[in-house]
Amino acid sequence: MSEASISEAVDRAKANSPFLAGLIERNADLIPLIEIGDFDTALTDALARTSDNVGTALRQQRQGVALVTAIADLAGVWDLTRVTRILSDFADHALDWAIAAAIEERVPGAPNQGFAVIALGKHGGRELNYSSDIDPIFLFNPNTLPHRERDDVAEAAVRYGRRVIELLSKMDEHGYVFRVDMRLRPSPEVSPIVLPVEAAISYYESSALAWEQAAFIRSRVSSGDRALGDYFLNAIQPFIWRKSLDFGQLKNITAMTAQIRDHYAKGQKLGLGFDLKRGHGGIRECEFFAQAHQLIHGGRDPVLRVPDTREALAALAEAGPITPQEAMTLSAAYEQLRTLEHRLQMHSDRQTHEIPTNRETANAVARLHGLADADAMIKAIRPITASVAAIYDRMVDAGGSEGPRMADEGLPLEEQITDLGYADPASVMQRMARWRSGNIRAIRSASARDAFEAVLPAIMKALAGSPDPERAIARFDNMIEAMPSAINVFRLLEARPGLLQLVADILSYAPTLADDLGRQSRYLDALIDTSAMDLPGNVPELLAAMQRRIGDADYQSTLDIVRDHVGEKRFALGVQLIEGRNDALDIARAYAHLAEAALQTLTAATVAEFEKAHGKVPGGELVILALGRLGGEALTHASDLDLILLFTGDFQSESDGARPLGATQYFNRLASRVIAAMTVPTASGALYEVDTRLRPSGADGLLCASVKSFAQYQRENAWTWEHMALTRARALYGSAAARSEVDAIIADVLTTQRDPAKLHGDVADMRKEMAAHKPPKGALDVKLLPGGLVDIEFIVHTLQLEKREALVPQLGSAIETLTAAGHLPAEFAEADALLSRLLVMVRLIAPDCDTPPEAAQLLIAKSLGHSDWDALMAAIREYRGVVTSQWQALFGPA
Repeated sequence: MSEASISEAVDRAKANSPFLAGLIERNADLIPLIEIGDFDTALTDALARTSDNVGTALRQQRQGVALVTAIADLAGVWDLTRVTRILSDFADHALDWAIAAAIEERVPGAPNQGFAVIALGKHGGRELNYSSDIDPIFLFNPNTLPHRERDDVAEAAVRYGRRVIELLSKMDEHGYVFRVDMRLRPSPEVSPIVLPVEAAISYYESSALAWEQAAFIRSRVSSGDRALGDYFLNAIQPFIWRKSLDFGQLKNITAMTAQIRDHYAKGQKLGLGFDLKRGHGGIRECEFFAQAHQLIHGGRDPVLRVPDTREALAALAEAGPITPQEAMTLSAAYEQLRTLEHRLQMHSDRQTHEIPTNRETANAVARLHGLADADAMIKAIRPITASVAAIYDRMVDAGGSEGPRMADEGLPLEEQITDLGYADPASVMQRMARWRSGNIRAIRSASARDAFEAVLPAIMKALAGSPDPERAIARFDNMIEAMPSAINVFRLLEARPGLLQLVADILSYAPTLADDLGRQSRYLDALIDTSAMDLPGNVPELLAAMQRRIGDADYQSTLDIVRDHVGEKRFALGVQLIEGRNDALDIARAYAHLAEAALQTLTAATVAEFEKAHGKVPGGELVILALGRLGGEALTHASDLDLILLFTGDFQSESDGARPLGATQYFNRLASRVIAAMTVPTASGALYEVDTRLRPSGADGLLCASVKSFAQYQRENAWTWEHMALTRARALYGSAAARSEVDAIIADVLTTQRDPAKLHGDVADMRKEMAAHKPPKGALDVKLLPGGLVDIEFIVHTLQLEKREALVPQLGSAIETLTAAGHLPAEFAEADALLSRLLVMVRLIAPDCDTPPEAAQLLIAKSLGHSDWDALMAAIREYRGVVTSQWQALFGPA
């Protein structure tokens, strides 16, 4: 910053802006500070102006603020963010003064309470224009608003509101403070200008329009009773931020765009008269682009709920709904166009967005900006609006996409269905008639029927082209029958036609996923993310993602959020499996990491909630061990979680909270709460089944035993099968010291010298008992079939305990180590890998373990590297033979 640049900015203002020239003349006291670049002091002095009349004081302050921000802007000292925030903060300040004055005039000495202002639009986003009106909503609390004894409180509130508007908008020789536009309040043609807070909440919960939802993206409490304003905004968060993605918003945005372009048709063509705000590629399209994506995705991701346009674009790029390049392009364009918009408004202090049609005036605006003339300004604008228009039009085109249509929509519907290739068109027509009958709950409302009909041709075409059309259409029928609401699903499929192929595959191949979709249709939302077909990351990354989504939610909300997050990720992993995007073993590992992150998140939240009432046990803490497939990091879609819960410290201790408990009672109650957090269904559905029968003494033992008693039990009383289970134990929760203590106990137990003959006898007896009481469910139960995964596990665990080697929880790694040591043949690892991959697929595609339909057979075979089902079955028989041979080598004939 130099005094020369400031002087040049002042000269441009005097020469090209009648409004700024007048301000310079009338605010001579600020000019010396401005000329030396001390804009902060100049602003402070402007805001310090007082008068016996509040309105006069605010108008004089506004003149000073307008002058200081204009010159700082023109000189490049303050950027757009600083300028708009100063203007927005001044609006907050002016409203506070006006509210206080209105109440003081009516009820002298009364507290300034019970009257709140919600800022919307650019004021709400702290992006106020240089010469802008404000769009507030006035609220009052009838229980706290000061009023005269004989006054009706509602009438008093309206009186205060009128006085506030008068103080801000009245013109005199000092100009005005702000123009106030009250038309964004509910039903402005009939409603009072100040609304009772509970009535306002009721309106937005039940009767608000789509544009009102969009308006509240940029809402905040600006002035007055902040607590009252916070109460209101917190209450209507579910209205603003919908839990499910709502692609109907793209249609709303598209419709608003068309209306704006039609209404402001003259301002659409770049040149004199072009509308920087509403023109094609203008400011409004930058804002609409950000808001549309916020409305669609913000209900699921709180980090997107920011009112500032450029901050919203950055958050959207960070989260994934838009690309970084789109965010950079639109942010830069928004800043450039908003700066030029300020030049238009600085010229005459008019709320205008159009390049003047008068060439001399347009030339003056251009020179105010530092350009030669209007032609140079229009030339500078052209590439900016072109880049915005290209990005915005892509979004609008996607939102208005009709997707694939039926073969010939001029034909009768029966012939269209026949042409699509359905084997039994009459049956398909019967199903369609039932869908349209009004008897399906999810398609009963008019809006749901409209959304359904819009996408139905594309659905029928996609299902006809699916791998198993008859099965796909039957499962689609079951799915929509189970859905409580389907309007967002239909809108999503209309907006993203590419998802239809995924849905057709799900319905053809995966009954488990189809059932999940019927219960929780929002799971489909997760598939539009660009990373939906990627593995979800390691445990720390999953923990961070969960915590970001939880934010500052309370405990009950946290239970729902984790269930939503896990359900979406688990569903996406299932889709990855049937689409062949990732190896089945990698997906099994991802299932386990997801469960581990959920367990750690919910345990920490439960502990914190429990400690509020009962405090902490000095020297004691909860430790959670995972066993089985969770311990071995190889879950399937349907796996339960095998857990042992322990506590450290002295069992005779007592907690230090308001409601103290003895250590044993404390940790057993806490353990019960943790299990409930992981298992109890909420409005967001179920999470996991938890099995704690591997704890000391099984069902007869305490749910949560002390670490000391756990060590004693494992060394003195545990059965061989319990030590086998310990080979897959991993400590998932607890401090590093507590985990190390438990790990040391497990290592000591597992490395104890054993009698091989007794060990082999125990294992063989246990397998015999299992075969008698838990036979295979079907031909594909590769877990329980002879030569299957249970036999593999028993063989490996026997060798681990006998040889005291390969003592790692991950079965594949243990097999690799045992093979290298010469204890297992090389093909044993291949058998484990193939059968493990098949198990992951079967749990999703054929959960009854029966042979699946032909289309699913081919999918499974191809996914596992075989040409067809017969080749896969031959390989399985061969590898089961490998396992059986190894069993016989260890234990004798099966």
